[in-house]
Amino acid sequence: MGPEDFAYQLPDAAIAQVPLEDRPAARLLDAVGDSVVHRTVRDLPSLLGPGDLLVVNDTRVLPARLRLRRRTGGSAEVLLLRALDDDEAWEALVRPSRKLPEGTTLAVDDDLSVEVGRDLGEGRRHVRLLCNGPVLEAIHRCGEMPLPPYLTTVLEDPDRYQTVYSRRSASAAAPTAGLHLTEQVLEACRVAGARIESLELVVGLDTFRPVTVDDLDDHRMHREDYCVSAATLEACRDATRVIAVGTTTVRALESAARSGLEGRTDLFIRPPFDFRVVDVLLTNFHQPRSSLLVMLEAFAGPRWRELYGTALADGYRFLSFGDAMLVGRAATS
Repeated sequence: MGPEDFAYQLPDAAIAQVPLEDRPAARLLDAVGDSVVHRTVRDLPSLLGPGDLLVVNDTRVLPARLRLRRRTGGSAEVLLLRALDDDEAWEALVRPSRKLPEGTTLAVDDDLSVEVGRDLGEGRRHVRLLCNGPVLEAIHRCGEMPLPPYLTTVLEDPDRYQTVYSRRSASAAAPTAGLHLTEQVLEACRVAGARIESLELVVGLDTFRPVTVDDLDDHRMHREDYCVSAATLEACRDATRVIAVGTTTVRALESAARSGLEGRTDLFIRPPFDFRVVDVLLTNFHQPRSSLLVMLEAFAGPRWRELYGTALADGYRFLSFGDAMLVGRAATS
């Protein structure tokens, strides 16, 4: 299988450029059963009950895009992907990487500069942040929210690219399925009898990378840090159904079941895949040729193509600020 097996026509008009003012008013394509039911995310509590476990990724997006000045007067951009040994050393996407030799220093402002280090491949570099004061405070002061390139409208409220339950600022992108949830919706899920647990997967580079190889066997996932508590994994074992909010939650849970409660995962979920934890997936609609669609096929089978066709025909909004789908795991023989 290759990227063309996960291609579909996505009109520009179907890409949601701004989030809805009312988060749970997002439409929800309920495909857990054999038939499709059109709902909104506000209906989610009515679909849950005792024995259900809803698991969310509580990572928070770091304002990780830094716009810098070169000594020649030209501009540069650094997108921080992952802290390394400390808050000063990072793995980052650097542009224009080829024009910035190792040792180049780029200025953000009078108090924050970036020293460009060794080449890590694919535009990634080792960088060191040089700061007069706490580094994370400087990032929050100077950085911009790293919105995906297909979003061309200015986001007036950066918090709309954060989940309401986000905690530690670490990710380069939001776990977007969770953007629809509010404290009121989550409380209604608890009242319905469902349990809610959280984990952390730091969303990194692969969110920005389509599948480009001709054969999926050759696609390499970049490692992402994750942490799943023993209590969360035990709750998954005790649950009647585990409902994962977003593909990042699926990746963290299935990694924890195989490789331990925390670490760095390069798990590439693709057909065929033995899901050990997740039964139901709440997810947004993804870009063509993405590794997230590969995961969706592994989870729900080829039915996703029909569901995407239904969503497009019915005017659903796609990608990060778009609508959502609820789908069950396909039966395996």
